[in-house]
Amino acid sequence: MKRHIFHSDVPFSFEAGGELPGLDLVYYTSEHERAAGEKVIWICHALTGNADPSDWWSEMVGEGRLIDTSRHFVVCVNMLCSAYGSSGPRSIDPATGEPYFFTFPMTTIRDIVKANTLVRKYLGINQIDLLIGPSVGGYQAAEWAVMEASVIGEVVLLATDIQISPYLTAYNESQRMALEADPSFRQARSLEGGRAGLECARSIALISYRSHDGYCRTQAETDEDVLFADRAGSYQRYQGSKLVRRGFDAYSYWYLTKALDSMNIGRHRGGIAEALVGISARCHVVCIDSDCLFPPERGHEIVAMLPDADYHEISSAFGHDGFLIENEQLSAIMRPWIPGNTD
Repeated sequence: MKRHIFHSDVPFSFEAGGELPGLDLVYYTSEHERAAGEKVIWICHALTGNADPSDWWSEMVGEGRLIDTSRHFVVCVNMLCSAYGSSGPRSIDPATGEPYFFTFPMTTIRDIVKANTLVRKYLGINQIDLLIGPSVGGYQAAEWAVMEASVIGEVVLLATDIQISPYLTAYNESQRMALEADPSFRQARSLEGGRAGLECARSIALISYRSHDGYCRTQAETDEDVLFADRAGSYQRYQGSKLVRRGFDAYSYWYLTKALDSMNIGRHRGGIAEALVGISARCHVVCIDSDCLFPPERGHEIVAMLPDADYHEISSAFGHDGFLIENEQLSAIMRPWIPGNTD
């Protein structure tokens, strides 16, 4: 996919208050120029993902894949507050010449969707034929289906919800506590601040993304006489340092977890039921049977509330991360929804 940068000099106001004098958004599209009438598939990425789904979802997105970037015009925008190029706490405040750090406006899921719509309008896209949102991307997709109901044709809500649960908020707060426990985080002297805390936060998050069965399958000790089990511990440390090596910073992570906590599709809309009435898109709710963050029973509840929706389930030993792993099952489920597919 092809990388682009959208820049706006128009002030951008935030739901929780505050304003930026302008905005930068990194986004990726199919390599080719969009032809008149070409179907659009828009993907909203997850928490620490980037805007190139052919990178983090390579079995699903790319030339010749289910989401074929040569047959459809595929778009993905990097979220506000991400570490991968869009405006966020690591951006330079023009007033100080230094990163914003904690002076960046608090950001909500609705702000992130609002930024996405700027790119949609810039690209001249009036109809998104299929909007796909895995995990936190599903938060965006659900909000977008309300905020621009006439624009969205179909929506895939994959391993996600329409309101954050207390369980996930607890995980988010635990991760922020890990960041705060690193003294360099609040000092905010450079983007290196909070690195040790970020590694710990990532380790906490990873446990929530997986399952007991998954860990037992992949991280069991190979020596039956080992005195102190350490394979899973080594794996946790590796995953924590891996995120830091990918260029993520603690400040982006803190802001994004706060954005997750803002998810409530019914806020100031008369409640969840009233908000969902406004969705005109056909919604496909896909859950993973071992997902502790977004369990199947919640998926059934969401389908019952939506005006036009169906339910599907993936079987996986790997919890929430099953949406990145169980590509064969997911492809079989999603194939009928891909524009132009006749299989």
